[in-house]
Amino acid sequence: MKFAKQLMLRAIPSWSDHYMDYKSLKKVVKDYGTRYQESKDDAVMKEITIAEFCEAVKVEAQKVDDWHTAKEKEAEEKLEALDGAWNVTMNDEEQENWISEMDELILHLENLLDFCAANNAAFKKILKKFDKHLSTDLSRTFWTTVTNYRFVKSQKDEQLLLRAKQAWRKRVPAVTVDSPEPLQVLDTSVTPTVSCLDLDALPRGQVSHLWVAITEDGLGNVTKVPVIVARGLKGGPIVGLTAALHGNELNGIPLIHRLFREIDCQELHGTLVACPVANAAGYLRGQRGYSDGSDLNRMMPGKQNGSAPQVYAFNLMERLIKKMEYLLDLHTASKGRVNSLYVRADMIDSRTRKMATLQNPQIIVHNSAPDGSLRGAAMAAGIPAITVEIGDPSRFQKRFIKNALLGVTNILCHLNMTPQEPDMSDFQPVVCSRSYWIFAEQGGVLNVLPEICTWVRKGEPIAYLHSLFGGILQTYVAPEDGIVIGKSVDPVCESGSRILHLGVVHEEFPRVANDGHL
Repeated sequence: MKFAKQLMLRAIPSWSDHYMDYKSLKKVVKDYGTRYQESKDDAVMKEITIAEFCEAVKVEAQKVDDWHTAKEKEAEEKLEALDGAWNVTMNDEEQENWISEMDELILHLENLLDFCAANNAAFKKILKKFDKHLSTDLSRTFWTTVTNYRFVKSQKDEQLLLRAKQAWRKRVPAVTVDSPEPLQVLDTSVTPTVSCLDLDALPRGQVSHLWVAITEDGLGNVTKVPVIVARGLKGGPIVGLTAALHGNELNGIPLIHRLFREIDCQELHGTLVACPVANAAGYLRGQRGYSDGSDLNRMMPGKQNGSAPQVYAFNLMERLIKKMEYLLDLHTASKGRVNSLYVRADMIDSRTRKMATLQNPQIIVHNSAPDGSLRGAAMAAGIPAITVEIGDPSRFQKRFIKNALLGVTNILCHLNMTPQEPDMSDFQPVVCSRSYWIFAEQGGVLNVLPEICTWVRKGEPIAYLHSLFGGILQTYVAPEDGIVIGKSVDPVCESGSRILHLGVVHEEFPRVANDGHL
């Protein structure tokens, strides 16, 4: 996918006119390149061209900066007003209005941060493109000028967002707000616990909540996972979703909650089954692995008479997963890393290829399911399955969640489970025939340069490794052209640490494609 299309996909629709006009600047760069070549490398013409381009970049930067400044001021004034408006004597309606406005302000500030990040990436990209066409060093020399604009250097947005979230946490718990329909406040003490999911025993035309027992802990208490089931009035496919198989990968949880708030069981054909927390032990500990640190996504389909995580994996498969006919396993990046919104799927299999395309992510990676993975075990059991990677760990990211939810509903529409038509983006995702991680060879302080979803060229610097005394130990470069799927954001690096997940685009899909994902 071209960067201009990536920028448009990333853009907040109502703000789209205020982003850097990358497409126009790219055309200008090509025209300048042609003019420069025709002038037979005339030095004066080159200087004139550089000056003209710098002015064009300044115009775009000022446009972005003006919008950012206005929106930042608007947010600051709104936060001051909301801070001053709150008082304990407010009635229920006034408190609900305050909550709604604060929620909108937090989303506004999150959008503003994303606006700045997207434009930063766009300006870096266009300067590099100019360097390539005219053999200059503008991306280094002129970037210092761009960094003087407020949308690049200001940290006020983050400070305002922190203040808004603090105000939210301080006041919202004291407010009683009804749960959104159709889900109602539940008395979890009466939610039944079953030893195995029996879909036929659940009523049609409504949402059911239950616990499925998986194992027992050292005190003899049942370890169980929450399951939500929506059965339509009419028959149809059984689609399953699992989240938090890695206990600190949480974006799938609110996706599932929102999906079941929006589903209409009266119109649903088939059954929707979701397990918001598949790794109960890891979730409770706030960690990726099972209670002993084992990766459950390398234990599937488990063993009936094995170690504790193997038994857990076996029972999860037998009592829950094998009741499904399709599976979407929802994940995020691991601790210390960030991800794009992407799908890992076997693109040779027509069923999973279709599911991956309908999920409508930024990137699709052709990937053979690793040994021991839930996706691989499901596929071996005849259940088409994809892995959806939704952003970053240990947090909720509204925009990623919203886009991933749209993909899930597209799959339900395609399977004729809901009456709507799939809502596909205007732009196709980047489809990588393979991908792989680049690893650090030695320890030090790591700084990974490219943003996710940006393209890198062979030989381009992608990371610097410094010693603790400040000297550069190693410069890592892209081994080939590709797109950044994910990367490390943890500066503490040891030998073997992951640096960057690179996706490579070719026309053919290999039979076996392993990205080394852990």
